[in-house]
Amino acid sequence: MSEQIRKKYFQDFMPENVCFGCGTSNADGLHVKSYWEGSESVCHWDSQTKYHGWANLMNGGVMATLIDCHCMCTAMAYAYQEESRELGSSPEYRYATGTLSVKYLKPTSNNDTVELRARVLEVKGKKTVLKCDFYCLGEKTAEADVVAIRVFDSSQSAKGNLFKS
Repeated sequence: MSEQIRKKYFQDFMPENVCFGCGTSNADGLHVKSYWEGSESVCHWDSQTKYHGWANLMNGGVMATLIDCHCMCTAMAYAYQEESRELGSSPEYRYATGTLSVKYLKPTSNNDTVELRARVLEVKGKKTVLKCDFYCLGEKTAEADVVAIRVFDSSQSAKGNLFKS
């Protein structure tokens, strides 16, 4: 069995996720796939011509979306890990962006695989603080400070829950 098949992608445990960045149920989305590698979450992603900013360079908004979705899914997976639970077990958690601050360090190729590496720095109640580094061809091209907020907990009342109808 290949290493690729053995990985547990966080997004595979988020049923009915239609998010443009990380939703497995969005045929037109970016299909971010994140997994644990030690204490960091990792995502490898290959772009398409339609995501150019300038010729051969990745669009900064696409980069921010990749960082955002990778970090929201990392926050979710971290919560499960901290509770010694398997991904997909109950209660289900979902996170939304509280803040996203991206520092673009240098142009990023749109023709090569990019790698994102995120780590959780702090958890306070429903708030998870993360740092994410964005690499292309082994060079860090962006870095981000991210705050993820738990906006859904399936063990709580469904009243006002935008995730369930």
